[in-house]
Amino acid sequence: MLAIVHACAIVGLEGEQIEVQVDFNPRAAVPQFSIVGLPDSAVRESKERVRAAIKNSSLQFPQKGYVVNLSPADLQKHGPAYDLAIAVGVLAATDQVPLNALPQAMFAGELSLDGRICHVKGAMSIAYCARAAGLKTLYVPEEDARQAALIDGIDVIGVASLGQLVEHLYGMNVIPPQPNVADDSLFDAVPTDLVDFADVRGQEHVKRVLEIAAAGGHNVRMVGSPGVGKSLLARAMAGILPRLTHQEALEVTRIYSVADLLEGRPLITQRPFRAPHHTISQAGLVGGGSLPKPGEVSLSHRGVLFLDEINEFNLKTLEALRQPIEDRVVTISRAHGTLTFPTNFLLVAAHNPCPCGYHGDPTHTCSCSPTAIERYMSKLSGPLLDRIDIHIYVPRVDYDRLLSDDRAESSAVVRQRVEAARARQHERFAQHPHLFSNSDMTAREVTSLCVLSPEARQILDLTVRRMQLSARAYHRVLKLSRTIADLADSEVIQAPHVAEAVQYRPKLDLA
Repeated sequence: MLAIVHACAIVGLEGEQIEVQVDFNPRAAVPQFSIVGLPDSAVRESKERVRAAIKNSSLQFPQKGYVVNLSPADLQKHGPAYDLAIAVGVLAATDQVPLNALPQAMFAGELSLDGRICHVKGAMSIAYCARAAGLKTLYVPEEDARQAALIDGIDVIGVASLGQLVEHLYGMNVIPPQPNVADDSLFDAVPTDLVDFADVRGQEHVKRVLEIAAAGGHNVRMVGSPGVGKSLLARAMAGILPRLTHQEALEVTRIYSVADLLEGRPLITQRPFRAPHHTISQAGLVGGGSLPKPGEVSLSHRGVLFLDEINEFNLKTLEALRQPIEDRVVTISRAHGTLTFPTNFLLVAAHNPCPCGYHGDPTHTCSCSPTAIERYMSKLSGPLLDRIDIHIYVPRVDYDRLLSDDRAESSAVVRQRVEAARARQHERFAQHPHLFSNSDMTAREVTSLCVLSPEARQILDLTVRRMQLSARAYHRVLKLSRTIADLADSEVIQAPHVAEAVQYRPKLDLA
């Protein structure tokens, strides 16, 4: 008897529908269990898990011939998520579950030997796939049901064991669908474990820079001696970023679901903050591997990617950042196909001005030779620097200021201004739904949306000629000026806005 069950393969961030075709031959002379359709080792081993799980669930597993085909056969199948679909197919082929429940359902889950259904990666992508295929019901492990239920338009049933699933399919002990947990109140909470701007003494001009960066999604590079607060300021930035929208939260959660980094959370409600060590590999940073997975640039999507001591990163690893920063996506090509991961992150880079860290410091003497300083700073190429909107020097804070009891503005106050600026951008982008912040604008949109006053146009033209800005740098100055104008609640970019944006271009002593 032939039974067909729907499963899902995760390819990048997308789910692709798989037909699990189980043919049971009760007259087979030799008991066998064959799985075909390009299965990897984990999929081939599922026959042992399926056999034990069925027997230990007080169900029958006739010792006859089984052939399981995973269609389409030209797509490589990975991981244990096919266990549940194969087990249901075996039970259907041996008349132990009703066939009428299968055509409109998809099954995903790993089986333990005692019949329990265990967690699988990518439950959200599986739910998207099931909905796109027009199916009505998705059966997933109980612990993944809340995550999958974030997707509207499909009933998600969380099951704890194979025996419980069989009872449900027969209409006994029916399991209710998992309710959607995406309550708007989840996005209102402000994280309490972040550094507050009020606790950072001094560095008011650097805080201003980070406020501008957060308001427009602009990349930042901070240069300063050790101990001046670069890392502290970068970590405080997470507290002034605007709240995630529901759409952004689903995008981020989907990435973390496929990477299996949700850690029990059904939904990511805070913007990611990722700070990889400088020894990270290129594949770890931008994604890759034999089975391409999201890298740090994708895990920081809609959030912050902090590269501390960026000059210590491998040169090829840094150069791999060019495309993700510019295109907001990273494309990974392998022999079996090409995958694309989103990378719309805010880059915050920090490093010392020289190998010893004290070049230009008023209180310490630099021990580096000019050649060593030049070699150290040249690790950041011109094209990479051109993709960073704001370059700022972070000076040492006076001890009297450190010991002062005066508290600066809190992150909550700054965040209100940032969100107000983002609201103005949202209104301006009403006809451009793919734009979330000023940094997302393309050259065409910069031309139409960045309106300059005559004085601002004059300053910008003079700056382009004197600083010999590239076309990319020109557009980045315009986008930065637009953000400064948004913070000032000005619809037209004025001369002071352009003047402030220009001063954040790299100086000779920084680059």
